[in-house]
Amino acid sequence: MPRAAGGVVVTLFAALAFTPLAGLLHRALVAPAPPPGHAQAIVVLGAGVDRGVLTEASLRRALGGIALFRRGLAPLLVMLGPDDPGQRTEADIRVELAVDLGVPPAAVLSEARGRTTREEARLSWQALSARGARRILLVTGGQHMPRAAALFRRAGFDVVPAPVEELPAGATRPQGRLELARGLLRELVARAYNRAAGYL
Repeated sequence: MPRAAGGVVVTLFAALAFTPLAGLLHRALVAPAPPPGHAQAIVVLGAGVDRGVLTEASLRRALGGIALFRRGLAPLLVMLGPDDPGQRTEADIRVELAVDLGVPPAAVLSEARGRTTREEARLSWQALSARGARRILLVTGGQHMPRAAALFRRAGFDVVPAPVEELPAGATRPQGRLELARGLLRELVARAYNRAAGYL
């Protein structure tokens, strides 16, 4: 039995690394979103910072939110993302990037306390409901969007999904395919946990 199980693991690893399977699974799980409309705020979810540098996913999300703001789709941009211990927060790094790219400082907010999507939803509601902002453009990766949108709706928001592409660099190479597969597995586990906990 262990030998058979090992064979299954090796076969699955090879399929994910050396065939388009991971990409096909990604496309099957990520529903296309309609073009975003106008909202009262743009909320960009966190995606990680490493030694004071935004991860690839975090940068993509930040640039996606900035692009929506520059199109005039909302008057307020909210950057989320906690700190890397001993470093600047992801949210603050993103705010600086937004200002460097032309977003007025008064139009961008930073919220760095949330460490889970559920916490980000709750803290965003606290910050934005006080400003009368209920309809939001939610910016995150396509894999993450169904869970994130559900949690933000549960917090009280009228959510307009605005997903950004999350295929890693080199997604057609073995390492990129495995990275994509890890992301899919992580998201499926997170959805199962949130359902079991009654958050969704």
